Amino acid sequence: MSDSLQFAPGTTVNLADFDPAYKDGNQTKKTSRDQLKKNAVALADLGYRLYAENRRSLLLVLQGMDTAGKDGTIRNVMRGLNPQSCQVTSFKRPSEEELDHDFLWRVHLAVPRRGNIGIFNRSQYEDVLVVRVHHLVPEATWSRRYDLINSFEKLLTEGDMVILKCFLHVSKEEQRERLQARLDEPNKRWKFNKGDLDERKLWDNYQRAYEAALTHCNTEHAPWHIIPSDRKWYRNLAVSNLLLQTLTKMDPQYPPEEDGLAGIDVV
Repeated sequence: MSDSLQFAPGTTVNLADFDPAYKDGNQTKKTSRDQLKKNAVALADLGYRLYAENRRSLLLVLQGMDTAGKDGTIRNVMRGLNPQSCQVTSFKRPSEEELDHDFLWRVHLAVPRRGNIGIFNRSQYEDVLVVRVHHLVPEATWSRRYDLINSFEKLLTEGDMVILKCFLHVSKEEQRERLQARLDEPNKRWKFNKGDLDERKLWDNYQRAYEAALTHCNTEHAPWHIIPSDRKWYRNLAVSNLLLQTLTKMDPQYPPEEDGLAGIDVV
């Protein structure tokens, strides 16, 4: 089993090769909490600089099976970022208006503007995942969408957007335990619906659909990262570290100050 978070473009992905329970041997739940706090301070500063610079944007895409932890990742990793410049978009069943446009229309409307960080809870990939598994469109239609998604992401990156795509990789047994916990704990029962069990029966089909998406849409301009997610604390830390590395590499700068400000007293 591989513990790699990234894989080379052109690699055929087999999710069985990646251990969803992997953790760095030097990390523990306690040390991860400490590191998350440190990362949050650094992310807040870098996010503020990105907003002030107002030249580029960052898009974090989170995909994964139900219970993989997309909401939990957002809640734990993005704390401290300015909500004025950081927006979360959740892509659910498309509306009638959205269905009357091409499949990328609603996604393009939601991408972050310059200076901002956008987080997609599910994304354009729903149209090669759930659409494929449930046969909502013919194979000839969804199979063309991989190239369309790659071209769309290339367009975004050429517009000074950095795309960070994370697949939250959870095991089938861990999903079972998390779904059961939703049923057993009254304050989590609202998150459960009977349709979750129907989706779980399609686990193998979804795994194949994800493998195809990860294989066909892992590009130099928008690579995928496979995040081991059976341990929630490790999942959060891995995404936080990736986000920090990405923003640090972007190195946003404050714009130059206006000439002649030195010596001015505000009265």
